[in-house]
Amino acid sequence: MYDGFEEFDVPTSQTTIHGVRGGSGPPVLLLHGIPETHLMWHRVAPALAERFTVVATDLRGYGASGKPASAPDHAPYRMRAIALDQVEVMAALGFDRFAVAGHDRGARCAYRMALDHPDAVSRLAVLDVVPTGEAYARADADFSLGFWVWSFLAAPEPVPEQMIAAAPRVLVDHMLDAWSRVPGAFPDPVRDAYVAAFTDPETVHAICEQYRAAATLDVADDRADRGRRGIACPTLVLWSETGPVGQWYDPLGIWRAWAADVRGAPVQAGHFLPEEAPEETLRHLLEFLA
Repeated sequence: MYDGFEEFDVPTSQTTIHGVRGGSGPPVLLLHGIPETHLMWHRVAPALAERFTVVATDLRGYGASGKPASAPDHAPYRMRAIALDQVEVMAALGFDRFAVAGHDRGARCAYRMALDHPDAVSRLAVLDVVPTGEAYARADADFSLGFWVWSFLAAPEPVPEQMIAAAPRVLVDHMLDAWSRVPGAFPDPVRDAYVAAFTDPETVHAICEQYRAAATLDVADDRADRGRRGIACPTLVLWSETGPVGQWYDPLGIWRAWAADVRGAPVQAGHFLPEEAPEETLRHLLEFLA
Protein backbone atom coordinates (compact mmCIF):
# COMPACT_ATOMS: atom_id res chain seq x y z
CA MET A 1 0.00 0.00 0.00
CA TYR A 2 3.05 2.24 0.31
CA ASP A 3 4.98 1.27 -2.81
CA GLY A 4 8.17 3.25 -3.04
CA PHE A 5 8.16 4.11 0.68
CA GLU A 6 10.76 2.85 3.11
CA GLU A 7 9.94 1.68 6.64
CA PHE A 8 11.84 2.98 9.64
CA ASP A 9 12.02 2.63 13.42
CA VAL A 10 13.50 5.75 15.01
CA PRO A 11 14.53 5.86 18.68
CA THR A 12 13.37 8.98 20.53
CA SER A 13 14.21 10.20 24.01
CA GLN A 14 11.36 8.16 25.51
CA THR A 15 10.42 5.38 23.07
CA THR A 16 10.72 4.19 19.45
CA ILE A 17 8.48 5.37 16.62
CA HIS A 18 7.64 3.26 13.56
CA GLY A 19 6.72 4.75 10.23
CA VAL A 20 7.25 5.01 6.50
CA ARG A 21 8.89 7.66 4.34
CA GLY A 22 8.59 8.37 0.62
CA GLY A 23 8.77 11.02 -2.05
CA SER A 24 10.84 14.18 -2.27
CA GLY A 25 10.29 17.86 -1.67
CA PRO A 26 9.10 19.81 1.38
CA PRO A 27 8.42 17.51 4.36
CA VAL A 28 4.89 16.60 5.47
CA LEU A 29 4.13 14.47 8.54
CA LEU A 30 0.89 12.45 8.54
CA LEU A 31 -0.62 11.29 11.84
CA HIS A 32 -3.42 8.78 12.30
CA GLY A 33 -6.37 8.44 14.68
CA ILE A 34 -8.10 5.62 16.53
CA PRO A 35 -8.47 2.68 15.85
CA GLU A 36 -5.90 3.05 13.09
CA THR A 37 -2.19 3.18 12.35
CA HIS A 38 -0.18 4.96 9.66
CA LEU A 39 -2.01 2.68 7.18
CA MET A 40 -4.97 5.09 7.27
CA TRP A 41 -3.14 7.42 4.84
CA HIS A 42 -2.56 4.73 2.20
CA ARG A 43 -4.99 6.37 -0.27
CA VAL A 44 -3.49 9.85 0.15
CA ALA A 45 0.23 9.48 0.93
CA PRO A 46 1.41 8.15 -2.47
CA ALA A 47 -0.14 11.10 -4.32
CA LEU A 48 1.28 13.58 -1.80
CA ALA A 49 4.68 11.96 -2.27
CA GLU A 50 4.70 13.13 -5.89
CA ARG A 51 5.30 16.66 -4.58
CA PHE A 52 6.44 16.27 -0.98
CA THR A 53 8.60 14.14 1.27
CA VAL A 54 5.88 12.25 3.13
CA VAL A 55 6.40 10.72 6.56
CA ALA A 56 3.55 8.67 8.10
CA THR A 57 4.06 7.29 11.59
CA ASP A 58 2.37 5.22 14.27
CA LEU A 59 1.76 7.30 17.38
CA ARG A 60 3.29 6.18 20.66
CA GLY A 61 1.25 3.22 21.90
CA TYR A 62 -0.22 2.39 18.48
CA GLY A 63 0.80 -0.03 15.76
CA ALA A 64 4.49 -0.91 15.72
CA SER A 65 5.61 2.10 17.76
CA GLY A 66 6.82 1.71 21.34
CA LYS A 67 4.53 1.29 24.33
CA PRO A 68 6.51 2.77 27.25
CA ALA A 69 5.37 2.10 30.80
CA SER A 70 2.79 4.57 32.04
CA ALA A 71 2.55 6.29 35.43
CA PRO A 72 -0.20 6.90 38.02
CA ASP A 73 -0.90 10.34 36.51
CA HIS A 74 -0.83 8.95 32.91
CA ALA A 75 1.82 11.56 31.95
CA PRO A 76 3.71 9.30 29.50
CA TYR A 77 0.57 9.30 27.34
CA ARG A 78 -0.35 12.98 27.43
CA MET A 79 -0.32 14.65 24.02
CA ARG A 80 2.61 16.82 25.07
CA ALA A 81 4.80 13.69 25.31
CA ILE A 82 3.33 12.11 22.17
CA ALA A 83 3.96 15.32 20.21
CA LEU A 84 7.58 15.45 21.37
CA ASP A 85 8.10 11.96 19.92
CA GLN A 86 7.07 13.18 16.49
CA VAL A 87 9.23 16.31 16.58
CA GLU A 88 12.21 14.15 17.52
CA VAL A 89 11.47 11.67 14.72
CA MET A 90 11.31 14.41 12.11
CA ALA A 91 14.56 15.92 13.40
CA ALA A 92 16.21 12.48 13.23
CA LEU A 93 15.08 12.20 9.60
CA GLY A 94 16.64 15.59 8.86
CA PHE A 95 13.61 17.86 9.10
CA ASP A 96 13.70 20.60 11.73
CA ARG A 97 10.65 22.32 10.20
CA PHE A 98 7.74 20.60 8.47
CA ALA A 99 4.02 20.61 7.77
CA VAL A 100 1.80 18.22 9.73
CA ALA A 101 -1.65 16.81 9.01
CA GLY A 102 -3.41 14.79 11.69
CA HIS A 103 -6.71 12.97 11.92
CA ASP A 104 -8.59 12.35 15.18
CA ARG A 105 -5.96 11.51 17.87
CA GLY A 106 -3.28 12.44 15.38
CA ALA A 107 -4.86 15.87 15.00
CA ARG A 108 -4.71 16.33 18.77
CA CYS A 109 -1.03 15.45 18.66
CA ALA A 110 -0.55 17.83 15.72
CA TYR A 111 -2.09 20.92 17.33
CA ARG A 112 -0.24 20.27 20.59
CA MET A 113 2.95 20.06 18.52
CA ALA A 114 2.16 23.41 16.90
CA LEU A 115 1.62 24.99 20.34
CA ASP A 116 4.65 23.46 22.07
CA HIS A 117 7.06 23.51 19.11
CA PRO A 118 6.08 26.49 16.93
CA ASP A 119 9.50 26.67 15.28
CA ALA A 120 9.08 23.10 14.01
CA VAL A 121 5.59 23.30 12.48
CA SER A 122 5.22 25.32 9.28
CA ARG A 123 1.60 24.38 8.51
CA LEU A 124 -1.05 22.50 10.46
CA ALA A 125 -4.03 20.50 9.17
CA VAL A 126 -6.51 19.07 11.70
CA LEU A 127 -9.11 16.57 10.48
CA ASP A 128 -12.50 16.14 12.19
CA VAL A 129 -11.68 17.45 15.66
CA VAL A 130 -12.00 20.45 17.91
CA PRO A 131 -9.42 20.89 20.68
CA THR A 132 -9.74 18.40 23.53
CA GLY A 133 -10.35 21.06 26.16
CA GLU A 134 -13.08 22.64 24.02
CA ALA A 135 -14.82 19.28 23.57
CA TYR A 136 -14.89 18.57 27.29
CA ALA A 137 -15.97 22.12 28.14
CA ARG A 138 -18.97 21.75 25.83
CA ALA A 139 -19.85 18.17 26.82
CA ASP A 140 -23.58 17.49 27.05
CA ALA A 141 -25.97 14.58 26.56
CA ASP A 142 -25.14 14.30 22.85
CA PHE A 143 -21.43 14.16 23.67
CA SER A 144 -21.97 11.56 26.40
CA LEU A 145 -23.85 9.24 24.05
CA GLY A 146 -22.03 10.00 20.81
CA PHE A 147 -18.50 10.00 22.22
CA TRP A 148 -19.02 7.26 24.81
CA VAL A 149 -15.75 5.68 23.66
CA TRP A 150 -13.93 8.60 25.32
CA SER A 151 -15.43 7.73 28.70
CA PHE A 152 -15.14 3.99 28.21
CA LEU A 153 -11.45 4.02 27.33
CA ALA A 154 -10.71 6.51 30.12
CA ALA A 155 -12.36 4.31 32.76
CA PRO A 156 -10.09 3.03 35.56
CA GLU A 157 -7.69 0.23 34.79
CA PRO A 158 -8.27 -2.66 34.14
CA VAL A 159 -11.95 -2.35 33.22
CA PRO A 160 -11.71 -1.32 29.55
CA GLU A 161 -8.54 -3.34 29.00
CA GLN A 162 -10.17 -6.60 30.07
CA MET A 163 -13.44 -5.93 28.27
CA ILE A 164 -11.64 -5.19 25.00
CA ALA A 165 -9.49 -8.31 25.42
CA ALA A 166 -12.68 -10.39 25.40
CA ALA A 167 -13.80 -9.10 21.98
CA PRO A 168 -11.36 -6.71 20.27
CA ARG A 169 -13.02 -6.96 16.86
CA VAL A 170 -16.35 -5.84 18.30
CA LEU A 171 -14.90 -2.49 19.37
CA VAL A 172 -12.80 -1.91 16.26
CA ASP A 173 -15.64 -2.85 13.89
CA HIS A 174 -17.98 -0.57 15.83
CA MET A 175 -15.64 2.41 15.46
CA LEU A 176 -14.97 1.80 11.78
CA ASP A 177 -18.57 1.09 10.81
CA ALA A 178 -20.52 3.44 13.10
CA TRP A 179 -18.28 6.43 12.42
CA SER A 180 -17.98 6.01 8.63
CA ARG A 181 -20.45 6.70 5.83
CA VAL A 182 -18.74 5.22 2.77
CA PRO A 183 -19.08 1.46 2.17
CA GLY A 184 -15.84 -0.31 1.38
CA ALA A 185 -13.64 2.37 2.93
CA PHE A 186 -11.61 -0.25 4.80
CA PRO A 187 -10.20 -3.10 2.67
CA ASP A 188 -10.00 -6.40 4.55
CA PRO A 189 -6.21 -6.28 4.98
CA VAL A 190 -6.43 -2.81 6.50
CA ARG A 191 -9.36 -3.66 8.76
CA ASP A 192 -7.63 -6.85 9.88
CA ALA A 193 -4.48 -4.89 10.70
CA TYR A 194 -6.46 -2.49 12.87
CA VAL A 195 -8.16 -5.38 14.67
CA ALA A 196 -4.85 -7.21 15.14
CA ALA A 197 -3.41 -4.22 16.98
CA PHE A 198 -6.26 -4.36 19.47
CA THR A 199 -5.49 -7.99 20.28
CA ASP A 200 -2.21 -6.82 21.86
CA PRO A 201 -2.68 -6.06 25.59
CA GLU A 202 0.17 -3.53 25.63
CA THR A 203 -1.39 -1.59 22.76
CA VAL A 204 -4.83 -1.55 24.36
CA HIS A 205 -3.43 -0.42 27.71
CA ALA A 206 -1.42 2.34 26.03
CA ILE A 207 -4.48 3.59 24.16
CA CYS A 208 -6.55 3.58 27.35
CA GLU A 209 -3.79 5.50 29.11
CA GLN A 210 -3.89 8.08 26.34
CA TYR A 211 -7.62 8.60 26.87
CA ARG A 212 -7.09 8.85 30.63
CA ALA A 213 -4.42 11.48 30.00
CA ALA A 214 -6.73 13.29 27.57
CA ALA A 215 -9.48 13.67 30.17
CA THR A 216 -7.06 15.08 32.75
CA LEU A 217 -3.66 16.34 31.60
CA ASP A 218 -4.57 17.29 28.02
CA VAL A 219 -7.60 19.23 29.22
CA ALA A 220 -5.43 21.04 31.75
CA ASP A 221 -2.82 21.84 29.09
CA ASP A 222 -5.50 23.27 26.79
CA ARG A 223 -6.99 25.36 29.58
CA ALA A 224 -3.57 26.75 30.41
CA ASP A 225 -2.92 27.69 26.78
CA ARG A 226 -6.29 29.01 25.60
CA GLY A 227 -6.08 32.77 25.22
CA ARG A 228 -2.42 32.78 26.29
CA ARG A 229 -0.65 30.87 23.53
CA GLY A 230 -1.82 30.58 19.96
CA ILE A 231 -1.02 28.49 16.90
CA ALA A 232 1.33 30.64 14.84
CA CYS A 233 1.23 28.78 11.53
CA PRO A 234 -1.50 28.64 8.85
CA THR A 235 -4.14 26.10 9.88
CA LEU A 236 -6.47 23.99 7.75
CA VAL A 237 -9.59 22.54 9.38
CA LEU A 238 -11.51 19.74 7.64
CA TRP A 239 -14.49 17.90 9.10
CA SER A 240 -17.18 15.40 8.18
CA GLU A 241 -20.17 17.03 6.55
CA THR A 242 -22.52 14.69 8.46
CA GLY A 243 -20.58 13.97 11.65
CA PRO A 244 -20.68 15.35 15.20
CA VAL A 245 -17.92 17.96 14.73
CA GLY A 246 -19.99 19.77 12.13
CA GLN A 247 -23.33 19.17 13.85
CA TRP A 248 -22.36 20.05 17.42
CA TYR A 249 -19.79 22.80 16.89
CA ASP A 250 -18.73 25.73 14.74
CA PRO A 251 -15.36 24.22 13.76
CA LEU A 252 -13.88 27.29 12.10
CA GLY A 253 -15.10 29.57 14.88
CA ILE A 254 -13.58 27.37 17.58
CA TRP A 255 -10.23 27.02 15.83
CA ARG A 256 -10.06 30.78 15.20
CA ALA A 257 -9.85 31.20 18.96
CA TRP A 258 -6.64 29.18 18.77
CA ALA A 259 -5.02 30.30 15.51
CA ALA A 260 -4.92 33.56 13.57
CA ASP A 261 -4.84 32.05 10.07
CA VAL A 262 -7.62 29.44 9.78
CA ARG A 263 -9.36 28.11 6.71
CA GLY A 264 -11.33 24.95 6.05
CA ALA A 265 -14.44 23.18 4.85
CA PRO A 266 -16.63 20.13 5.39
CA VAL A 267 -15.85 16.96 3.47
CA GLN A 268 -18.46 14.60 2.05
CA ALA A 269 -17.58 11.61 4.21
CA GLY A 270 -17.95 10.21 7.67
CA HIS A 271 -15.25 10.53 10.31
CA PHE A 272 -12.40 8.84 8.39
CA LEU A 273 -11.77 11.51 5.76
CA PRO A 274 -8.54 10.16 4.20
CA GLU A 275 -10.01 6.68 3.80
CA GLU A 276 -13.58 7.60 2.84
CA ALA A 277 -12.90 10.65 0.66
CA PRO A 278 -9.24 10.45 -0.39
CA GLU A 279 -9.60 12.59 -3.53
CA GLU A 280 -11.38 15.43 -1.74
CA THR A 281 -9.01 15.23 1.23
CA LEU A 282 -6.01 15.23 -1.10
CA ARG A 283 -7.32 18.25 -3.01
CA HIS A 284 -7.69 20.28 0.19
CA LEU A 285 -4.24 19.25 1.42
CA LEU A 286 -2.51 20.04 -1.88
CA GLU A 287 -4.12 23.47 -2.10
CA PHE A 288 -3.16 24.21 1.50
CA LEU A 289 0.38 22.87 1.37
CA ALA A 290 1.13 24.58 -1.93
